[in-house]
Amino acid sequence: MSLYLRFLEDHRRRGKETISSGDLAALGGTTSAQVRKDLSFFGSFGTRGLGYSVAALSHRIREILGLEREWRVIIIGAGKIGAALAQYRGFAERGFHVIGVYDVDRAQIGKSLNGLVIQDESAMDADIARLKPDIALIAVPAEAAQALLDRVAKAGVRGVLNFAPTPLHAPEGVKLRSVDMALELEILTYALVGSQH
Repeated sequence: MSLYLRFLEDHRRRGKETISSGDLAALGGTTSAQVRKDLSFFGSFGTRGLGYSVAALSHRIREILGLEREWRVIIIGAGKIGAALAQYRGFAERGFHVIGVYDVDRAQIGKSLNGLVIQDESAMDADIARLKPDIALIAVPAEAAQALLDRVAKAGVRGVLNFAPTPLHAPEGVKLRSVDMALELEILTYALVGSQH
């Protein structure tokens, strides 16, 4: 759904009002039957022979993905990855509003990232109670990640995106996704090596 939304928004920027399942399939590297099947899980869209209204389908997918509201995000860890995340303008376009950045490194605390002052991690619990973020992005060394996940979960954060290079275990009621860049590169190199045989 996220990829379909990206394709639809690009189509809209180019002034197109409709798109076919074949066009979506070509962009996504799949088949038009698969596109229709994917979309059918969420209702009936489009008109046979005419395709899909770009505006209507974009709106419905944004609803499905929960992007019709603003999501409040905090970033824990203001090193290279955390700083890059804090300055990524694409979040705001998707409804993700970064409301706080935290670190334990005295050299980082007090610096500004995209208009946000990096706060001492010791202020995080009180800020979570006051600001009520929906999502925490964890971008800290592996050995600190699980304790931080437990801490933000206990404070009331229900969604965590982990960039630390270690598997984490989320408490009940907390949704966890992990981004392991080394693992993704290994999957890519495996595909490259496999294609040479």
